[in-house]
Amino acid sequence: MLIGGFTKFSLIDYPGYTCAIIFMQGCNLRCPYCQNPELVIPEKFTEEIPIEEIIEFLKKRVGMLDAVEFTGGEPTTQSDLIEIAETIKNMGFTIKIDTNGTNPEAINEGLKKGVIDYIAMDIKASMDRYEEITQVNIDKEKIKRSIEIIMNRAPGYEFRVTVIKNFHNKEEIEKIGQLVIGAKKFYLQRAQFVKTVKEGFKREQFSESELEEFRNILLKYVKTCQIR
Repeated sequence: MLIGGFTKFSLIDYPGYTCAIIFMQGCNLRCPYCQNPELVIPEKFTEEIPIEEIIEFLKKRVGMLDAVEFTGGEPTTQSDLIEIAETIKNMGFTIKIDTNGTNPEAINEGLKKGVIDYIAMDIKASMDRYEEITQVNIDKEKIKRSIEIIMNRAPGYEFRVTVIKNFHNKEEIEKIGQLVIGAKKFYLQRAQFVKTVKEGFKREQFSESELEEFRNILLKYVKTCQIR
């Protein structure tokens, strides 16, 4: 398991839980606005953190910390993700996974084994524009399959989209909503441009009124939608 970062305590990343966060190195997408280039671009990887060190830390936090979140990068690119998550789950922690949805097999395995308690899946775009924003070839059926698995099997979940000016618009948001009809929870996320996978990538932020328009569109399809 390639680990590029570890946060020992967070109150905001897993709704209702205190959690530690494991940041995975490596991603199969190249979204230009991604704010974690040091976890996506191999040339920018920092020194790996041994999983053994994290396990030892977590042993000392049993009963004091609620959960562990795996994020990235893309956690499901790690072949031992479910194995490691199961080990941590068996220590008494709740498990959250952040994913781009390109590996429904890993998602399904984690849910079937009862390892994953909460999944946050990023939806990048409508199906006809996925490759435009991710900058790679995408098996779109896998994205659809991940959405289906999550909605039908995940104990807790959210879908989210990071909205980018001059890419996302009302028509695009409408199509995204149609991908997740009936979803319990959806988030519209403002992009952060401090550091990006594509150097110098920066766009004007959407106004609050524009985000509210997007939110109202999504509420035709999902049960709750929030802006963050």
